[in-house]
Amino acid sequence: MTSQVIAFLCRPPWRTLVLSTAAGLIALMGYGLWEPGIDVRDGRHDLRQNGIWLQHGWLGADAWFERHRRVERIPEFRSEARVRALAEQLRAHGIRDVFPHVAPTNEDGSLPDVDPAQTERFLDAFEGYRVLPWIGGALGNQAFPTLPAWRERFAESVAALLRAHPRLGGVHINIEPCTAGSPSFLATLDAVRGALPEGKLLSVAAYPPPIWLHPYPDVHWEERYYRSVAERVDQIVPMMYDTALQASKPYVWLMGRWTQQVLAWSHPREVLLGLPAYDDAGSGYHVPEVESLANGLAGIHRGLGHWESLPTNYRGVALYSEWELDDSEWALLRERFLRDRSNLRDSPMPAHRTTQGTSTMTGSM
Repeated sequence: MTSQVIAFLCRPPWRTLVLSTAAGLIALMGYGLWEPGIDVRDGRHDLRQNGIWLQHGWLGADAWFERHRRVERIPEFRSEARVRALAEQLRAHGIRDVFPHVAPTNEDGSLPDVDPAQTERFLDAFEGYRVLPWIGGALGNQAFPTLPAWRERFAESVAALLRAHPRLGGVHINIEPCTAGSPSFLATLDAVRGALPEGKLLSVAAYPPPIWLHPYPDVHWEERYYRSVAERVDQIVPMMYDTALQASKPYVWLMGRWTQQVLAWSHPREVLLGLPAYDDAGSGYHVPEVESLANGLAGIHRGLGHWESLPTNYRGVALYSEWELDDSEWALLRERFLRDRSNLRDSPMPAHRTTQGTSTMTGSM
C-alpha cells in the first residue's frame, strides 16, 4: 500500500506539489533559524563619539514657537538647568556630536533665526561637544539647490551663523529627497564648503545604498555618488531607516550590509551610522517594531564584525531622535552598545514626544 501511495505522489501534478511543499517547508525552517544580527554587549563598537539629532527648541528663536503656536513651551528650552541636564545625559551615553534643528530654510536660502542668548547658553553647557546645527529643507518646498542664487544665499547664511557663534563646530546639511547623481546637491556642498570659516566641519545627512528590497532611487545613493559627496564633506551620517519593510530579519540583514557599504564608500570621511529611535506608526514608510533601535544595533554589530579591526573612518552611531527616545531605549543603548556603563542611570530628564510625527523638516520639536 505504501509503495502505491509513493508511486501515486510521484506522478504529475502531485510530484510538483510535493516538491514545492517540501521546498517551502525547508525555506521556512531556514528563515526561522536565520540570525542576521549579532547581540554585542561588551561595548567593542562604542568609541564614545556618537551623535544625535536634537529638536528645534534648543536653539530656535521665539518667532518659531509663535508661528507653531507653542509659546508655552519656550521655558522648557530656555532653562539653564534643563540644557545642562541634556548635556549630562548625552555625555553619559557616549555622544559627542549633536545636530540641533535649525531648519527648514527660508525660500531664498536664508536660515531661520536662532535665539542668540539661548545659543550661547547651549554652547556653554555643551562645551567639549561638536555642535553642528541641522539645516536644509524639503526639496522644492524650502530647498532649491538647482538655483545658483539659492545656493549662494544658503552658503552666506551658514557663514553668518558660524561667525555670530564661533563656538559652533560647523553645520549638518539635510535636504530631502536627494536623488543620487544630483549635481545641484554637490554644487550646494561646494558653495557651503567655500563659505565655511576655517576649522569648521561640513556634515551631511546621507541616504543608504540601493537595495532591491526598497526600489526608490530618490532616497538611495550608489557608490559613485557616495564618493563624490565624501570628496566635499568631513562627515557622512546615513539615515538607515524609512525602508517600509514589514519584517525584522530583512531589516537587520539590511543594516549589516549597509554598514559595510557606507563605511567602504565614504572612506576616508568619518561616518556615524544613523539609527531609528522614533514612532511613525501608520506612515507607510516606517514600522516601529521592525525599524527599532534593537534591530538596528543588531545589524550594525553584524556589519562591523566583518572586519578584524574597526574601519578607521567609523565613529559610532547617530540616534534619530532625541525628542522621541524614551527611557527603555536609553536603557537598551546602554545594554547593547555602550562601552562605559559606570555611573549610568535612567534618563535624568523626561523625553518630550511630538504628536506631529518625525519629519526631519517639520516635526523636530
